[in-house]
Amino acid sequence: GSNFKLFKFATMLKNSPNIGTGTVTLHNDPRVLPLGGFLRKTKINELPQLINIFKGDMSVIGPRPQTQRCFDAFLTEHQQEILKVRPGLSGIGSIVFRNEDEMMHANNDPNKFYDEIIMPFKGSLEVWYVSNQNIWTYFCLIFLTVWVVFLPKSDLVWRLFKDLPEPFEDLVPWLKY
Repeated sequence: GSNFKLFKFATMLKNSPNIGTGTVTLHNDPRVLPLGGFLRKTKINELPQLINIFKGDMSVIGPRPQTQRCFDAFLTEHQQEILKVRPGLSGIGSIVFRNEDEMMHANNDPNKFYDEIIMPFKGSLEVWYVSNQNIWTYFCLIFLTVWVVFLPKSDLVWRLFKDLPEPFEDLVPWLKY
């Protein structure tokens, strides 16, 4: 539940949180640097977070660390559960919402869609993880993280974890469900 410095390769313009949609990134976002798109798509931009893992700030699997603005978009009861575990390099929310930028881009009010639809459901996924964390889930999520980098249209996460929360109706067309 405490703040820490998150290591990442820079993929966007320096002042990007204060430009456009702020901390919400859209598909083909003009703030993303030319090489940044590749780094983000392959998740290579996250590799420096291995330093955070070695320092003990993070785990390999867990809810992704959020900016305060994004964390505040989780339901209060979800926030309390999420804070019970270390944030992760990857997690169920990252796997299910691997095409979040496309969802946002296609929406007329991306910030509202993010706050009212994406984050409440993502929070329920993270609460699912907190309740279901075990060694099998941990290693399955590591495997799925790599899997969806190479096969982003896969629905394997839904087949492996049949007890995941049901997606909100507005999300069904977007999720590989």
